[in-house]
Amino acid sequence: MRKQKHSFACCSFHEARFTRRHLLKVGGLGLLGLTMPGLLRAEEWAKGKGPKPRAKSVIFLYQFGGPSHLDMFDMKPDAPEGIRGPHKPMASKADGIQINDRLPRLAKVMDKVTLIRSMHHTMKNHNSASYYALSGHAPPVDDIRLRDSLDLFPAYGSVVDKLAPTTGEVPTFVAYPYVIRDGSVTPGQHASFLGKEHDPLLFTQDPNNANFKLPELSLPANLTYERLEQRRELQKLIDEQSRLLEISATARGLDAYYDKALAMLNSERLRKAFDLSSEPEKLRDDYGRHTYGQSCLLARRLVEAGVKFVTVYFSGNIGGQSTTEGGWDTHGFNNTRMFPIIEKYHLPLTDQTLPTFLADLDSRGLLDTTLVVWMGEFGRTPKINENASRDHWPQCYTTLLVGGGVKRGFIYGASDKNGMYPAENPVRPDDLAATIFYLLGIDPHTEVRAVGNRPVLISEGKPVMEILA
Repeated sequence: MRKQKHSFACCSFHEARFTRRHLLKVGGLGLLGLTMPGLLRAEEWAKGKGPKPRAKSVIFLYQFGGPSHLDMFDMKPDAPEGIRGPHKPMASKADGIQINDRLPRLAKVMDKVTLIRSMHHTMKNHNSASYYALSGHAPPVDDIRLRDSLDLFPAYGSVVDKLAPTTGEVPTFVAYPYVIRDGSVTPGQHASFLGKEHDPLLFTQDPNNANFKLPELSLPANLTYERLEQRRELQKLIDEQSRLLEISATARGLDAYYDKALAMLNSERLRKAFDLSSEPEKLRDDYGRHTYGQSCLLARRLVEAGVKFVTVYFSGNIGGQSTTEGGWDTHGFNNTRMFPIIEKYHLPLTDQTLPTFLADLDSRGLLDTTLVVWMGEFGRTPKINENASRDHWPQCYTTLLVGGGVKRGFIYGASDKNGMYPAENPVRPDDLAATIFYLLGIDPHTEVRAVGNRPVLISEGKPVMEILA
């Protein structure tokens, strides 16, 4: 665990009653400059007296490529030309929250949303920044060549599967419909050093396809579940007679993963969850007859079936010049301009699917116990570049949290007048990770064992208690 230096010379009399050791225990990292109310909330958290965790599940909508905070949820209409962008802000259903006027449907459900407008870090490359976003741990280097390794931390869902797994045949962690990469595969998408038995149920089939199904959940022709179970027992005997399981931790992980998959094969509840054809046609149309829309609809069905953590990747790549597919990275490609791409693809897709998804969860009574996280790896530069686009900007960006015990129609943190840096209540990905775990009822400072049996914390941040309802 990294050591932090704190100075408490400016503390008031009441603040001074907390010892340095106690402050480190209560707030962990980043207490320097914490206000008295925030300090007291941290004290309540450390004593287990804070708001009770309410989330039973998390749906993580990962916006690969980095959406622009300045052109969506933290617009700066009074900023100089070259910063404010071509779009106008519009009022939403939440008092004091304005968003892009190209998102009129989303504006109608912003009273359900908490915006964190002060997210920040220093990773400027997609793979390193995405690893940070997907795991809550800063990478060792900010390098486009960062590759997956057992030395790196696991995905959130794998931690949940390790510490608070579901019971029975339903998986704890499901991820789809892509394996994301920027050149090399982005780290933070699987269980890493926790072991393969905690990997997600991962599939890359398109939920929007008419014949969508999971081959992993379909038995081969002329093979019953009972016969498959018998084959599994035979395989175990063979494995035991070999020395494979004695010398290979990877093989042991595969063995446990196989057992999980076998249980899923016999799960009627899980098979029904993947049957999107049982949904009303109108609702499927409302979500959008595209990969992202049907993926979000499937996420709702998986949560209803008992899955605890669902990761939906907006795109498998960072994006580029296309106006019909790809992630949010739209800068510097053969003088491609950013704004027509987001106007024709990203904003309409978001304005169709996200409000439908949130309203659907709410109408079914799922939103109170389901935390929805909408975020990318960073924001975009306040200054518009020579290609009429914005570059990578991790120093300040916005994340959306909805449901699962967070406040509704609420803004936490603020950026400065040009959206360059946090002006109030800065939040790191470490703190967001701690908040997610806290809301799920998992102590964010739980210790697990990394490579070499090295003790590490699942999060080195502190929960953002001010956003909890």
